[in-house]
Amino acid sequence: LLLALVLLPPWGSAGGSCPPRCVCASNILSCSQAVLSSVPAPLPRFTAVLDLSHNNVSRLRADWAPGRLAHLHALLLSHNGLSFVSTEAFAHVPHLRHLDLSSNRLRALEENLFSDLAELEVLLLYNNEISAVDRTAFDNLSRLRKLYLGQNRIARFPLELLRDGSRLPQLALLDLSANRLRSLPVGELQALPAWLRDRLYLHGNPLACDCPLFQLVARGRRRRLSAVMDFQEELRCLLPTAPAPVGILALAGRQPLNCSEAREAVLEAHLGDTVTLSCDTRLRGVRSRHWVTPGGERVLEEGGNGSAALLANGSLQLRALRPEDAGTYACWVAGPLLNETLYVELLVHNFTLHGPHDTLNTAYTTLVGCILSVVLVLIYLYLTPCRCCCCRGADKPPAPRDDSINSSVLSATPNHAAGVPGEPCRSRSASGTGPGQNGRFKVGGTPQPPPRHGPKVQRKVSDPDSVSSVFSDTPIV
Repeated sequence: LLLALVLLPPWGSAGGSCPPRCVCASNILSCSQAVLSSVPAPLPRFTAVLDLSHNNVSRLRADWAPGRLAHLHALLLSHNGLSFVSTEAFAHVPHLRHLDLSSNRLRALEENLFSDLAELEVLLLYNNEISAVDRTAFDNLSRLRKLYLGQNRIARFPLELLRDGSRLPQLALLDLSANRLRSLPVGELQALPAWLRDRLYLHGNPLACDCPLFQLVARGRRRRLSAVMDFQEELRCLLPTAPAPVGILALAGRQPLNCSEAREAVLEAHLGDTVTLSCDTRLRGVRSRHWVTPGGERVLEEGGNGSAALLANGSLQLRALRPEDAGTYACWVAGPLLNETLYVELLVHNFTLHGPHDTLNTAYTTLVGCILSVVLVLIYLYLTPCRCCCCRGADKPPAPRDDSINSSVLSATPNHAAGVPGEPCRSRSASGTGPGQNGRFKVGGTPQPPPRHGPKVQRKVSDPDSVSSVFSDTPIV
């Protein structure tokens, strides 16, 4: 019975039955290529992945899922000829994270179409017939990371919806390739967050050639962005005098535009500093110029507002720097024959100018101190002169054989071995350099008389320090 319960499929009586012409495996429901014209019903409530691709589901109504599918996180509806999606179609799947509507016949993204998908992360809409995108179509998608809109008929995408980062704060990839975009608001593109600006795919569009477009693409090539490096051949634009599209990167020095590549500089400063960003253009007879801040704001007039001010020589002065002032500033210069753009990347550090050097000096001093300590220890261990017992004269009389019992038992070096030529050096405690036992000079008591020749002579004075003197072999330096 226990084995039967384990092998019981989850679509049994407890969770609903598996729809016909579908394959159910655990919480995955696959109905791909099942020649379905509508979503099968009823759907098991435990379904987490629902694959309805390659069918004939042309309309997705609000009642396609009559019950709430709280576990569904992936819905695949590609290759269905889908032409209509209700604005209430996703009300019953609030935890959806992956939605694939690619390769269908959608023509427009209606108002608040995806507003019920607050947890959506990936949205695939490529290879449709989309020509209109409502400004509110992506409202409430605060977790969306990837948006694929390539191979559609979009002539204008509302990039201003992405500029402030409040509607799609986590969007990191936007694919607008192979659409019908004829011009790009380069200023709005520069105002996009860096993580999105670097993964914006624009190849395959009939763009009109101009110098800002060239500088935008050239900057991506210089930074080796995949959106430029992987699609250089497809990044083309239209010239009025050219019969066929030309490569955007081939516009450098080409008539009639004669575009020049934008230059970049890096400037480092610290919190509270006042810095001046130079617009050091090579053009002569400049007609106009303006700066664009990392937040997309244009500074046009001298004096400016807030902390940014345009100086008479065209430089931009920033006062009382804050952390949010960091980023890439663009200086747009219009000349009589061509235009030029200069970029200045400002790095704002949150420490004082001398902080890192003081830290380096402290670390260097500590390292030198450690090295010196190691050298001194090595000198002490290996270069200290050894007072070897073998250096003593051979005519030194041997030590008396009637040493105290404490000395004969506890001493690490036998006394009878002292003074033998050819013996290795012994410890300093047994070298016998003084008149007392183990080479120590006796402070208290009666001094020992010199050894006599002949019969053994018993020692008359006891040696209370004999034990301690044996174990103390460390010289006092």
